[in-house]
This record gives sequence, structure tokens and C-alpha cells, in this order.
Amino acid sequence: MSSHQHPQPTAPGGPRPASGRVPLSVLDLAIVPEGSTGQDAVRRAVGLARDLDRLGYHRVWYAEHHLSPGVGSASPAVLAAAVAARTERIRVGSGAVLLSTTSPLVAAEQFGTIAALHPGRVDLGLGRAFTPPKGSGTAGPRPAARPAAGPRVVDGLYVPGAPPTGGNDSVLRERILAQKRIVGASRTPASFRDELDLVLGLRAGTYRDEHGTAYVSPPVEGADWDLWVLASSPGESARVAGELGLPLAANYHVAPSATLDTVAAYRAAFRPGVLDAPYVVVSADVLVADTVERARELATPFADWVLSIRRGADGAIAYPEPGTSPAWDERPEAERALVADRVDTRIVGDPETVVQRLETLRRATGADELLVTTATHDPDDARRSFELLAEHWFAGPTPAPATGTDDAPADVAPALAATR
Repeated sequence: MSSHQHPQPTAPGGPRPASGRVPLSVLDLAIVPEGSTGQDAVRRAVGLARDLDRLGYHRVWYAEHHLSPGVGSASPAVLAAAVAARTERIRVGSGAVLLSTTSPLVAAEQFGTIAALHPGRVDLGLGRAFTPPKGSGTAGPRPAARPAAGPRVVDGLYVPGAPPTGGNDSVLRERILAQKRIVGASRTPASFRDELDLVLGLRAGTYRDEHGTAYVSPPVEGADWDLWVLASSPGESARVAGELGLPLAANYHVAPSATLDTVAAYRAAFRPGVLDAPYVVVSADVLVADTVERARELATPFADWVLSIRRGADGAIAYPEPGTSPAWDERPEAERALVADRVDTRIVGDPETVVQRLETLRRATGADELLVTTATHDPDDARRSFELLAEHWFAGPTPAPATGTDDAPADVAPALAATR
């Protein structure tokens, strides 16, 4: 074992529910609906965490988003600290702190401080934010290529093709650069491996820089948190997580076309380190209601919300009210193509439908744990979604697996019928 690894490698998952299913966790973006405020969203996030604690969810994570009108989760460490102080059992953490805006030292010190007060309940998730590629006077590394495979079904799971957008979108690129100036993100990250080695070395009390100078961070040394890597592609993040033996969170809810490749790259690179064996969490966009019809009705604004993110002009809009969005068939083809991967892979329906499709996601990816996120206009609908899911996930028999083969036509994917 190298000098910066955790002295007693253990899997980060919680106990399996009585149903025998894998643990279930939540990523909360603190959604800001139209007509509400960010302050309201933050207060609701803390209240929701109390409910998630009571309902049996294993962990709740907060993402780092800046200057997006529809997302109130901007400071994962502050939210995690507030929630840890108001809950009893649930783990709290970041999904993720972005190393383009926050240094690994500062992130480790923030979460080390939380862990000192709430030992054994804290997760430090780190991720590399997208950096605009070279071009039009910008600088930065080109993002990893997306998988070339088109829509397909793998072991019953619908895997869409990659959307026709990416780092070469000029509007998105300029938005990121402008946002970076306002945020004041002037740091140039080191290699991801070096950033993680810094955090692990400081926790082990063994860190030395390239000149051999030793450094100590009291909140980090011996900190009782789990370090996670978040990845949306089978590139550097997944590979380095595997090489260091860290747990991985793969983003099916952000980049569903790349999830299987991301998990495969991580497992191929895995070497015993912080963990003895790979541990994978897979995220999913989920919306549960008492009936399929009600769930589909509540899901209608999702395409507009994703479109606002993908177009890049203003970032995620305040979440629209159901009934205010155009029907799918009435949208221009270019809009549908831009958001279809996320619309088609959002898991929407009644509890039985959603549980079955989550089991398909778990089986196809080999996930050790699932992480669900839910966006609705009315916060009570999101709360109800989490209640219904918990009621059916944590008790009762595992549903019969869905059928599907690698060469099944994409239009039989269950997502298509459930989300449009």
C-alpha cells in the first residue's frame, strides 16, 4: 500500500435494504422553480435532507453550479455542513466540487472540517469541470472524445447516441469563459492525478511537493471522509480513479451515451488502493408519481430545462411549470436532437415502473449503488417522488428483469414511451 492510501481500505456503500437491492442515494441540485428564489431553494434542500434521512436514503450530495438561474446548489461544503448538523444518519457530501474553481486543498480542508464534527458521514467528491477547447482566442485542453456508437439497447438498458453538441459550440464556449471571469476562477489545475495525490497525501500526513518540502493541513490529516471521483466520460477521471483505487460516480443523468464506457474504463484501470475492489455509483434522472400519467405530466418541462443547459446562453433556467412547454412533436428537429438523449433516458413513471427501470440500470452497469436526482416545478412533487421511490425500493421483492439484447432496436427502449 502506498503511503497516501487509507490505512484500512473499505467499501463505501451502506447496508443493503431489506429488499436486497443496492443502496439508494440522492443528488440534490436545489432546483429553483419559476416564481421562487435561490434562498427558498436552499432552505428547502435542508428540509428535504431531513426527509431523506428518515426515508432511508444512504447519502445526499450537492453539486457545484454557479450563475445558473435554476440551480441553487453553488456551495456543496456549506450545504453539506448545514445538513449534517440537522440530520442523524445520512451521509452528506459533494457531487462534485469542481477543481477548475476550487483548489483540492481548500476542498479537502472544507470537508475535513465537516468530518471533524460529523465523522463517518462525509463524502468529498471531486470532479474536473469542462474547459473550453482551443479556438477563437480561448485556451485549454480539448475534452475527451465521445463514444461513437449510436443508440442501442444493452441488457435492457437504453443507451442513446451522443447529442450533437460539445466543446466546439461557440455560444457555450463563450458562456463558460465569461462565467469563469465572474466566478474569479483563475487557477490552472494540475493533472487530475496530481490533484488527487495532494488530497490523499495531506490526509495521510505524507505530502511533499516536487522540491521535497513537507506540508501539513490539520483539518485534512486523518480526516474521516471518503474521497470520490465523478466522471462523465471514459477519460482521465475514470482512469485515475481506477489507478488510485478510489470509488467512482458515473453520470448516466448527464452523459448517458458514455456511462457504460466510463464504468468499463474505470474497472479496467482499477488497482487496489484506497479500496480493495472497485465501487461504482451510477446516477439517474428520476421522477415518480402515483400514476404514469401524472408522472408524464410533471415531466413535460424537463426538455426546456435541459435545452437551456445545452444551448449555453444563460445556463439552467428557473424550472418551468408543467403545461407551459411545447409538445415534443411540435419542437423543431434541432431542439429534439439536442436534448433527446436526456429526455429518453429520464426514468419517469409510477413506482413499479421506475423501480424496474432502475434495476435495469443497475444490472446493465453493474452499479454497487444508485444516485437519483429529481427536478420538478413544485417542490412537493419532488418530495413525493422520493417518498414513493423509497417506499418501493427499500421493501418488497425485486421485480422481474426487463428483457433486452445488445442488438435490440433502439425504439423499443422503455425510456422513449415513458418520458415524451
